[in-house]
Amino acid sequence: MRTRRRLAVRTAAAVVAGLVALLPAAVPAAADEVRAKEYWLEDYGIAEAWRSTQGEGVTVAVIDSGIDGNHPDLAGAVVGGTDASGAGDPRGQRGIGEVPGHGTLVGTLLAGRGHTDGPEQAGPSARPSGGSTAKATPARDPFGQYGEGPDGIVGVAPKADLLAVSVWIEGQNSGPNPAGVTVDEQVPAAVRWAVDNGADVINMSLGSTSTAWPESWDEAFLYAEQNDVVIVAAAGNRAGGLTQVGAPATIPGVLAVAGLDRSGVASAEASSEGISIAVAAPSENLVGGLPGGFYADWSGTSGAAPLVSGVAALIRSRYPELSAAQVVNRIVGTARDAGRPGFDTLYGYGVLDVAAAVGEDLAVPEENRLGSMAEWIQLYRRGGSAPTPLPTPPDLPAAEVIPPP
Repeated sequence: MRTRRRLAVRTAAAVVAGLVALLPAAVPAAADEVRAKEYWLEDYGIAEAWRSTQGEGVTVAVIDSGIDGNHPDLAGAVVGGTDASGAGDPRGQRGIGEVPGHGTLVGTLLAGRGHTDGPEQAGPSARPSGGSTAKATPARDPFGQYGEGPDGIVGVAPKADLLAVSVWIEGQNSGPNPAGVTVDEQVPAAVRWAVDNGADVINMSLGSTSTAWPESWDEAFLYAEQNDVVIVAAAGNRAGGLTQVGAPATIPGVLAVAGLDRSGVASAEASSEGISIAVAAPSENLVGGLPGGFYADWSGTSGAAPLVSGVAALIRSRYPELSAAQVVNRIVGTARDAGRPGFDTLYGYGVLDVAAAVGEDLAVPEENRLGSMAEWIQLYRRGGSAPTPLPTPPDLPAAEVIPPP
């Protein structure tokens, strides 16, 4: 009988304890101030890409702590969901685990739609503060034409739909999953559910302390590959104790995202290093939505990953005939070289260039440059035998469609 190794998985926020400390102290700015902080929209070619695509018709599954679909910037964006942990909301819309607000931060960066004339709110506070004295500084938003309104956060793919898939990531504050379902079990169940319920892209802003992954994950990631789904994963953060990239970012074919600081240089704190990194995207000075309609400044490759997942959604929307492998190759092939010439372990193939990735007349190879899970399984798990995916286990509820508010 093989001894089963338990994989320690963390959210890829810069420092989990630091993020937890940030959330109670976060005092959201007025919505126009929040939008003004989204420097990546202009600096990385996202606004230019919006002239041709905003993610229409694409569904992205966010495997995370759960998403608050009632956040004003996500109104109508979360169209379904589930809980893979056994401890969360059946629709995946209640935050659970070590950082309950993590999934909402990720979801708003990916597919936030903004809103119009939302009331300014005081942020959640650990103790009564007498209210915020911050003054709104109205500014004309150059991106106000996108999304559902000029206020709040507009994500990279503001017209994409989201699936909220909650998993329990344990930590010092949350403890183990009260339902007893391990991460080894939650992750493959979440991936398979996402595939079966129409995900074109899967975002995984979580990372582990090991480059290896449980064998129980193999068939789920193979299933996603065989069903033409793009998977994007955060590389992890050095400041959070992940000095090297860990699974799932090390899985063949998965698009692993490293982090950049505000100046576009590899983040000294918010990015791990490794040979599996594909591209680098902003991971510092980010802003995202929190459950209850709040906002917070944050950092980490947890934020870099949904920016890239959003780009995958833009590409799949504009070029629906492209395979998942070709979508990955577009993102990787158009990245701007940085660091040492060619591929390196900090930037991967380079810095994300969204306008180029969604541009026209771009020839891309058909085979995923980041590898194949099918080939890996055949070589390393089965001694040359052809991999055969297992049937979908009936361990999660069917999709529950969430009507727009």
